[in-house]
Amino acid sequence: MRPTLRSLLQRHLQLLVMVLALLLIAVVFSITTDGSYLSARNVSNLLRQTAITGILAIGMVFVIVSAEIDLSVGSMMGLLGGIAAILDVWFGWPLPFTIVLTLAAGLLLGLWNGWWVAYRKVPSFIVTLAGMLAFRGILIGITEGSTVAPTSNTMGLIGQSYLPDAASVAVLAVAALVILGWRRYQRGLRQQLQLPTPAISREMMQVGAVLLLVLAGVLLLNSYRGVPTPVLLLIVLMLAGGFVARKTLFGRHVYAIGGNLDASRLSGIDVARTKLTVFALNGVLVGVAALILCSRLGAGSPSAGNFAELDAIAACVIGGTSLAGGVGSIYRAVLGALIMSSLDNGMSMMDVPTFWQYIVKGAILLLAVWMDSATRRRA
Repeated sequence: MRPTLRSLLQRHLQLLVMVLALLLIAVVFSITTDGSYLSARNVSNLLRQTAITGILAIGMVFVIVSAEIDLSVGSMMGLLGGIAAILDVWFGWPLPFTIVLTLAAGLLLGLWNGWWVAYRKVPSFIVTLAGMLAFRGILIGITEGSTVAPTSNTMGLIGQSYLPDAASVAVLAVAALVILGWRRYQRGLRQQLQLPTPAISREMMQVGAVLLLVLAGVLLLNSYRGVPTPVLLLIVLMLAGGFVARKTLFGRHVYAIGGNLDASRLSGIDVARTKLTVFALNGVLVGVAALILCSRLGAGSPSAGNFAELDAIAACVIGGTSLAGGVGSIYRAVLGALIMSSLDNGMSMMDVPTFWQYIVKGAILLLAVWMDSATRRRA
């Protein structure tokens, strides 16, 4: 049975609202900044800002979907960025070793949080609140409250480099082939299982629309310096996270645990190990975000990452991730991160006072959580 227009709108209502909100933000800030907001240079800067929040949001989706929370990611990112800066500036380590050790430290910190939550049964709110304070304290202690700078030129490649124009187009072409091949494989599999299969013309229109939108973005960015490397990292991690969440046994276990903990235990899912893995994965992703932040700043700062956890949580909730667990989308969380970064960027360009920026972001977070609660009550 072919879905009607009304059913499609109901299914994708939240996504439509997010896209309209993003367009409204773009129009308002473009008018108030005399078009500077949509300039190639500012769009490039906006997307680099989004990369950090988006990567944090990817890890946070897994945590929230499993019916937990992580309030320590901002302090953890600051600490890991400080470690990366120390290895680069004080010890002069080669970039590959700095990356590996920073990600390993993120893994250990994630395992630390996960062990307390999964095996010691301490509420994640308390564990990560303690981590938020402890990680910030460790960062201030090892840096003695001073900024570790300047980082090397090689460290700058992570957060400040750009793909050449030809490479951007080549990556887009490869991505198009991969997407088309994957959709063809899925279509063949659904036909073998005798499941409803959308019309091929509709699928081609959807894929074509996405590719045209991406191509327009690539051409716009190429008119400045090219596609920023952090944006490419975000896209790769978003696709990988979406695949893990929806197409793997681990991902299905995470959603099952968040949806019904008792049923998950009775069905044989190792709840403790899955939650430990979720926090470990989150720690690694925080490590990636920390490397990008350290590279962008060219330093490790004791104040780096302040309130980043709130941006990540807000991005997830705006993207439809339920704080009750069991519901969430990687792709929509990244779109939520783009909305949060768009507001930050636009308000900064308008020189809105910092206190007003905090008030606006707090109001948005409150509104998003209220909408999540209202939706669950209606369900």
